[in-house]
Amino acid sequence: MDTQHPSAPARAHARLADNKHPNRRGHSGGGLIHDHTRHTTRFTVIGNHLAQHPELSLLAIGLATHIQSLPQSARVDIKSLASRFTEGATRIAAALRELETHGYLRRERVRTPAGRIVTRTISCNQPGRGGHTAAEPVRRPSRPAKKPPRKPLPAVPQPSYSSPTLLQTATDLLADLRRTDPRLLLSACDTAHLAPGVAAWLERDLGPTAVRHALTADLPPEDLRRPAALLAHRLTAQLPPPPPFRAPATQPPVRVQYPMTNCDGCDRGFRGPEGSRCRDCRTDPTPEPTEAT
Repeated sequence: MDTQHPSAPARAHARLADNKHPNRRGHSGGGLIHDHTRHTTRFTVIGNHLAQHPELSLLAIGLATHIQSLPQSARVDIKSLASRFTEGATRIAAALRELETHGYLRRERVRTPAGRIVTRTISCNQPGRGGHTAAEPVRRPSRPAKKPPRKPLPAVPQPSYSSPTLLQTATDLLADLRRTDPRLLLSACDTAHLAPGVAAWLERDLGPTAVRHALTADLPPEDLRRPAALLAHRLTAQLPPPPPFRAPATQPPVRVQYPMTNCDGCDRGFRGPEGSRCRDCRTDPTPEPTEAT
């Protein structure tokens, strides 16, 4: 025997008589009057958030209503919708963009189990609520972010004169620093920038060993993010003073310019002190008189 539900109204009383439907009551003024009949088959529930959306166009609301009424896997691309309605592809495409903007549609490129890549349109009857499990989305390779421009190296001292031999010595010294500390491996560009600074040290009476020690001593224990910048700073901050000027120890004698005179022996004219003899008449091996400055 079936269970009775005395509180449930009989089917005959579940429907209101046509003349007693609340939406058919008379109105004293104009305006909208609903003439509703309850749907039992072939109906779609549409929320008022869509039907009365304050920003969507009428075409977008109608298109969303149509899409929500379609079965799964129905084609809702622009071409298929344009062949169904008279609005044309341009207006339909604009309405679809409206629905995407407000969350009623999502489009995803997914890979099927067979390996094909297809575009699927997901219709949301309440944007932001509920979940949807889609096929695995296609992961596109992300573009590598552009690195910020590298800060230029600090300026280094310049030698007082350009000598290819001196610059080559400086370049070889810099290239050999990695043997002292592997962190001091320099690029060709960094080496070319630092070489004049090393040359400025070498021309100040410092040997390569002293310069190498000044550049590699007491380095920080942590990783050197930019060794060339550290070396450029040391070349500038620790630049020794130029050596003091030293005059030559001796200078060559300066020959005295004597006036013309006559030789006491042969009376021939020559330049020399008055009363002296010319070279031919001179008997002693004394050189010509000179004086030093």
